[in-house]
Amino acid sequence: MSDSNRPLPTYDELPIDPAMPPRSAWGLFGSDDQIGTLNLLTPERVLAAARLVSSGEIFALNWDLELPDPPLFGRPALKHTIHRRRQNVFDDIYDDFNTQSSTQWDGLRHYGHPEHGFYNGVTEEEIAEDDNPINGIAIWARRGIAGRGVLIDFARYAEATGLRYSAGERYAIKPAELEAAAAWQGTRFVAGDILILRTGWIRWYNSLSLDERHQLAQPGNFNAAGLEQGEDSLRFLWNHHFAAIAGDAPSFEVWPPAGSEPGKRGKMMHETIIGLWGMPIGEMFDLDRLAAACAADRRYEFLLTSAPLNKKGGVASPPNAIAIR
Repeated sequence: MSDSNRPLPTYDELPIDPAMPPRSAWGLFGSDDQIGTLNLLTPERVLAAARLVSSGEIFALNWDLELPDPPLFGRPALKHTIHRRRQNVFDDIYDDFNTQSSTQWDGLRHYGHPEHGFYNGVTEEEIAEDDNPINGIAIWARRGIAGRGVLIDFARYAEATGLRYSAGERYAIKPAELEAAAAWQGTRFVAGDILILRTGWIRWYNSLSLDERHQLAQPGNFNAAGLEQGEDSLRFLWNHHFAAIAGDAPSFEVWPPAGSEPGKRGKMMHETIIGLWGMPIGEMFDLDRLAAACAADRRYEFLLTSAPLNKKGGVASPPNAIAIR
């Protein structure tokens, strides 16, 4: 890991080594690093986050494993069988358990850069090797994730300020709008924060009928509010030095991406955020109860913990995330 006392480079100062890909953080935390910006969750920052707990309220942020139903992006639905082993003894059996069909962390194996590959120079061939655990989710799991979570309740900010949008339609949230929402809340970012963005998508999805949910899952029908793709958004995310980012929408970024056209997906920021920086992206976090509590006392910071699945070579995981206030 890099010296914690050394100033982190700005977005425009990346990479630290001109031999590395443009705008990459490769080598910043060591040439063999496999946890990326989670390195920013130092013991000092975790201790400071723990001091934020004052009421003892607990908010579990995993959505139902069965939701959305049907899953989006062509992912399979979880099949759950309760297996009777003998009298009064039962086991669970999960089939078609795609770790990204519901609430998830996108791990460092999920998304690589189309030209430069995966975080810290890992290749697509290495990811595909059956016995190679490099950049796997188990590395995060064995470390654990804990730090200062900061909620930006963009949905509530929009309602209060007269900004009209639907979480289920394409609305590109500009970084300046996130800064304005943070100022409205009285929230300041510090290095190592875990940014949590509420667009209102889960609230919107819960209002849909079964037929509307099935229509939404059909190819080409999904649209969602999210962070605008582009240099300004990347600069915002990196220069605040977030340890991780997450939201309640299925894509975090606005969907469809900028530049999309029939049969062709536009450029995603995932390839930079995950592939070049090693920054976790969380999606479909269930934030409505937490947001209501934060709004009630105007405290939008909390201790956030997460225990991903300890699966060797895993690509992604339910976050098993808890916010404690």
